[in-house]
Amino acid sequence: MAITAQMVKELRDRTGVAMMACKKALEEANGDMDEAIALLRKRGAAKAADKADRSTSEGCVAISGRSMVKLLCETDFVGKNEKFVELAQTLAAKADTEGVDAAKAHFEEVKTDKIQEIGENIVLDEIVQIEGGDIVSGYVHSNGKIGVLVALEGGSEDHAKDVAMHAAAMDPLVATPEDVSDDLIAKEMELAKAQLLEEGKPENIIDKILDGKTKKFCAERALTSQSFVKDPSMTVQEFLGDANLVAFVRVAI
Repeated sequence: MAITAQMVKELRDRTGVAMMACKKALEEANGDMDEAIALLRKRGAAKAADKADRSTSEGCVAISGRSMVKLLCETDFVGKNEKFVELAQTLAAKADTEGVDAAKAHFEEVKTDKIQEIGENIVLDEIVQIEGGDIVSGYVHSNGKIGVLVALEGGSEDHAKDVAMHAAAMDPLVATPEDVSDDLIAKEMELAKAQLLEEGKPENIIDKILDGKTKKFCAERALTSQSFVKDPSMTVQEFLGDANLVAFVRVAI
């Protein structure tokens, strides 16, 4: 059977696979479109298996509602690819409307075809969801590699988005100073005390110095007590006013 350019284009449109591969599959299938698709999928599965061990240190972050997805690939070029970004957004939307398990199941369904279409190993690295609050907003940095979700009680979506932008830039460890773990404080103060002793500070004032260092350490690592990036004259909590931070989630590649 003669394979026409229109047949090749149709198969290309249905599978996203390169033209030459589509033509070859149609020739082998004697023009049977469904058989050609099956052939391409079999080859795609084999190629996907070959790519499975390749390193995936690039990718993008996508947000939909209360859900955020981190999707990984091999190169920065593919991480910015329209079809790759669209897949991440689809997974985030599915997680938000149907749940995390549904998003993971969808990824497994389309993974082989997407790897074949895009040409790199693809890994669904993380799906996170934020709970609580009556206001939720998110922010994905312009490089597509950092995303933040913020939940507030009170305030507005603009408040939540501005705080999310701040968290993307400043990478806080916890929400409030009280959330900094005792173990982390103890390790940091142990290092600080050793430095103070090395500097020859008197033992009787070290505890007072460490108390101040502890407060500063916690304040610098907590989102609400950090200086607000848009206006360093106030803290994030002061920017929020009567609104309260319920939770935040930050994902980065």
